[in-house]
Amino acid sequence: MNYLKLLAWSCVVVFILAMPLSVSAADANGPVYQPPKRGAPGGRVGGGTRGTTREVFVLSVLAPDHSGLTTSEQPSLYWFISKETSLPVELTVMDPQGVQPILETRLPAPITAGVHRIRLSDFNVHLAPGAAYRWFVSVVPDADRRSKDITAGGAIERVEMPEGLKAKVAQAPKSDLPSVYAEAGIWYDTVTAISELIEAAPQDQALHKQRTALLSQVGLTGITE
Repeated sequence: MNYLKLLAWSCVVVFILAMPLSVSAADANGPVYQPPKRGAPGGRVGGGTRGTTREVFVLSVLAPDHSGLTTSEQPSLYWFISKETSLPVELTVMDPQGVQPILETRLPAPITAGVHRIRLSDFNVHLAPGAAYRWFVSVVPDADRRSKDITAGGAIERVEMPEGLKAKVAQAPKSDLPSVYAEAGIWYDTVTAISELIEAAPQDQALHKQRTALLSQVGLTGITE
């Protein structure tokens, strides 16, 4: 009798293991980012759990630990804060020489917890090809003592889209664009592509898992949604 029960359970296990993965489980794998082979200056700064006696939160830019690439003249920049804040939050984009900002703006308060998008097109900011820019998000606890700013930043460089990639992008459905850009090593376009899918279907948890997995590939593990 015991032998028959064991045999029956074995058959059940074999059947379960032989079943195909569900669509959501397969989709959770998401895009696989291939960093550019050439050495690029700059990288991510700040991030992690930061704060003041009033507020403690995770602040991070959705940028890799190297200068990330984009094919867009006016890309979107994404950043994350783990807790709602009423403190002033400022965005700064520096020129390629790092001498002066090409954009300084204060974001409307309060800032909700989560991932936020900043479109450079909203500020008429254009990136020149072949130049590396640095950008920063700062929470300002004391406007009179800017040394107390809590800052996270990254680097971005605009490149011309290779003909092969251009053809792939033109032919791919939107659902495949994150993987197409990730395979080509175009970080910011990858983040935008997956984030736009999430914006169109915010309840799709598989998409959220894909973005979380993508971010973890560049060491951004403190970002939860």
